[in-house]
Amino acid sequence: MIWERLGIAEPAGTGWLSVLFVFLVALLTTWRFIPPVRRFALKVGWADQPNERRLNKEPLPNAGGLAVYAGVVVALVLAAALRPILVEGVLIQVLAILLGGAWLVLVGFIDDQFGLPPLFRLLVQTLSALLLVAVGVRFETAFGTPLDPLLGVFLTWLWVVGITNALNLMDGLDGLAGGIAFISAMSLLAVSAQFPYWAAGTLLLAALAGGALGFLRHNLHPSRIILGDAGAYFLGYTLAATALLGNLKLTTFLGLLPPALFLLLPILDTAQVVVRRLLEGKNPLSTPGKDHLHHRLLARGLSQRRVAFLLWGLALLFNLLAMAYLRMPWEAILATLLAILLGLGWVTYRRLRALLREVE
Repeated sequence: MIWERLGIAEPAGTGWLSVLFVFLVALLTTWRFIPPVRRFALKVGWADQPNERRLNKEPLPNAGGLAVYAGVVVALVLAAALRPILVEGVLIQVLAILLGGAWLVLVGFIDDQFGLPPLFRLLVQTLSALLLVAVGVRFETAFGTPLDPLLGVFLTWLWVVGITNALNLMDGLDGLAGGIAFISAMSLLAVSAQFPYWAAGTLLLAALAGGALGFLRHNLHPSRIILGDAGAYFLGYTLAATALLGNLKLTTFLGLLPPALFLLLPILDTAQVVVRRLLEGKNPLSTPGKDHLHHRLLARGLSQRRVAFLLWGLALLFNLLAMAYLRMPWEAILATLLAILLGLGWVTYRRLRALLREVE
């Protein structure tokens, strides 16, 4: 079997056809759902106005996250209906991730349109993180020793809230957050597929990757729609949660390191902003400015599309290092790399082709 040659187990209760089915359904649902969402968003005024953080010169629909969430849920529901996911333990965790993600989609969407106090958003993010803890998605070991339960809860909260907001802060450039989410989801999918008893988690990552890629088709510069807080929160939260699923958090004695490697770019970007603002005597939680990595690269004269491609490449490098660190078979790493490059190449080709047609 192909997955055996790649050193990847066929997930129990599902199979690679199911994984491919979920990926394609999420991709096509999101891709096809976005145009009507965009038209409706423009009609009712669901759009981001130009500001110091966003680079758009005119109002840009910010409801893309609704389409991504819909694509993920539709794909998983269809997969469950056609072939029930019979996996002990992890199914309730996947449902908890979707529920916590739904809370963040709702709060993010309301914040996009009307604005919500930062403390209220933090409260909902905290509740979503604690929901994961309640179903066992949490840090349990570090440096080869069990963590104190309270410390484990704190680290899980810090990780989930931190990654959720870090990816949201990177959503200031066309195609950037969606591309990073696709790369990380595909890499985590390759790791999750090694453990047959985490089949539901594998399907969730397949749906997330498909949804991110379907959205990216409409989000490359010049974008027609953006994720908004709703979509960025959902992608960041789901990636943070799935990075803690199953044996992924236990495959090395450095229990905190593997998840961080998969999402190192958003972590480094947020860290450098916080450090820089502290050194300048500014509040690191102040209104977002133009001090993120993509802003600095733009200031050096790179185009939006080139900055996105460059940071995609950096995120891909970190994810390949993460898979190598976990000692995945090189065949599996190579297959994952090829799948990611094909996906990104396909959406780039489709977007550029659409732009050429518009010019003609």
